Amino acid sequence: MTSSLSAALPLLLLASCSPSTPPITHASPPDTPRAKREVRVTGVVEAVHSSKILVPQIFSQGGPMTLTKLIPNGSKVKEGDIVAIFDSTQQIDLARDAQAKFDDLGHQVEQKRAQNRADAEKRTSDLRQAEADLAKAAIELQKGPVLTEIDRLKAEVRLQSARIHVDSLIKSNATRDKGDAASLRILELQRDRQKVMLERTQSNMAKLEVHTPLAGMVAHQNLYRNNSMGHAQEGDQLYRGQPIVSIFDPAEMLVRCAVGEPDGAALVPGSKATVYFDAYPDLAIPAHFEFASPVASSALGSPIKSFTAVFKLDKSDPHLMPDLSAAVVVEAPSAKETIQQ
Repeated sequence: MTSSLSAALPLLLLASCSPSTPPITHASPPDTPRAKREVRVTGVVEAVHSSKILVPQIFSQGGPMTLTKLIPNGSKVKEGDIVAIFDSTQQIDLARDAQAKFDDLGHQVEQKRAQNRADAEKRTSDLRQAEADLAKAAIELQKGPVLTEIDRLKAEVRLQSARIHVDSLIKSNATRDKGDAASLRILELQRDRQKVMLERTQSNMAKLEVHTPLAGMVAHQNLYRNNSMGHAQEGDQLYRGQPIVSIFDPAEMLVRCAVGEPDGAALVPGSKATVYFDAYPDLAIPAHFEFASPVASSALGSPIKSFTAVFKLDKSDPHLMPDLSAAVVVEAPSAKETIQQ
């Protein structure tokens, strides 16, 4: 009995010390959301409504124009307000000379017209006198039966001479009338041409006062002055066509970007974006995709193609100015959304 217990005891100890195998259970993977894919592009801020003011183009011999007044940078203007004024001394002198020449030619035209009327009346009087002499000579010739041969021949000669004189006066009067009319027309054309010069000078004087075509904010433009680039200042000598200021409406702004061709899938209607500005790192403004160029283009010799895309800002900010560099982060649609679209 004792020997059988001693033989069974080690077996029980081994059974109690052996590890038990736990049941195997399969846990489901956690439902973690997949991170959204974003596309980051860079661009430049522009205004939806803007107008660039240039040095006016005037009719003159050329040369620079002196800027005498310029509205301060960042000023708010209304439509029709004066933005810049240029020196008009030369145009005032030209307008005074043109006015004097125009008045003088006007007096010459009136004098020539009166002279033509007087000459025409005198020629008409001479013609009537010649016609009266012709009629008198014809009456004298009717006395032929009672006149001597010599008197009759004299009457015929006087009649023929009077008739020739009348014909000559008719022809010469017509020629002189045309000549007087031509001389008068030449003076009238000179007067009208001088009037055009006067109107051009007056138009130049009006153009030297530059008015804004829309309401908004003023932003000075960089131009080449004094062998360097900078904003225009009062007293500068500027040439025609140079930009001086830009008028923009800060209520509506956009960002024009160049998007790479592989990222074109992100440019779908309704795409949302966030715009960050290099000049204001803490400023972030929501935006949405507006439109894009339908064709991708690339630089000469470069295999990389890109689209021109425009994102419109959903709200405005007083810090926004044209030509600010900006970064646009576009929320790219998922593969499922792309397939549905």
